[in-house]
Amino acid sequence: MSRLKYEITAKEATLKLRDYLKKDLKLSTRFMRSAAVDGRILVNGKIITLAYILKQGDKLELQLDKEESQNVEPQKMDLDILFEDEDIVIVNKPIKMVVHPTKSYQLDTLSNGLLYHFRENGEQCIVRLVSRLDMNTSGLVIVAKNQYAHMALARDLHELTNYEKSYIAVVHGHLHEEKGTIDLPILRAEEDSIKRIVDERGQRSVTHFNVLENYEGAQLVKLTLETGRTHQIRVHLSHLGNPIFGDTLYGLEGDEGYIERQALHAYRLVFPHPRTGKLIEIESSLPKDIVDLISHLQKNRL
Repeated sequence: MSRLKYEITAKEATLKLRDYLKKDLKLSTRFMRSAAVDGRILVNGKIITLAYILKQGDKLELQLDKEESQNVEPQKMDLDILFEDEDIVIVNKPIKMVVHPTKSYQLDTLSNGLLYHFRENGEQCIVRLVSRLDMNTSGLVIVAKNQYAHMALARDLHELTNYEKSYIAVVHGHLHEEKGTIDLPILRAEEDSIKRIVDERGQRSVTHFNVLENYEGAQLVKLTLETGRTHQIRVHLSHLGNPIFGDTLYGLEGDEGYIERQALHAYRLVFPHPRTGKLIEIESSLPKDIVDLISHLQKNRL
């Protein structure tokens, strides 16, 4: 059974359990209530309420395992898992795969494959997506295996605490400088439920970029998110006049011959482990279609 254990110090004694969990362990109210109702919070081996007054030497235990169900069909598939422990799994998502079922895609999603993987390993957890990628964006996806890990990772991602998410893209044209920051607000287009636009009424959106290689009429660019808006990188680059190769929503007409999807890959993640706080750094290699595109462009490297 997956669990967290703590011993209460003199400094923490006399605190209500609820206050300790919220202020010291930074647990969400939702998590605390769920764990309390399920009887998954124990002190000295006994189930207690959130109003309990802590004493020095108390041994606190939070049980993370919980019987849960999910409306997802387990499906066997060959997953590229780069990291896994009792709290999280990091998967290298291929192209042409959505991360969770929709009306149009009930099977062959990343969630279908992960749920099968969990069940095969005797784990009753559900798929809790911490990060998501568009269907035609490849790369790293973080999935939490319990409510606590999801809460902690979602908080770090929202606050950008020791968190890095970087992409590699192949873009048309040349950016105005080799290294810089794009700070432009993004808004959902009124006439389109999917498309986003740069608009002063939108949410602040920040993307840092670093040009890695220059070609004739194109560049290989590393992009790091400071905020995580929907389609942020694609919208920012398109607005600057440097759309991503193969981007049918924000790109140039007629460039599908170079690559069959947007040349965008989530290649690097850095974040603190939700349980230990240890910094995890994961990188994934570029997929073949982007490698082939780069090889073609390198014939006219500047």
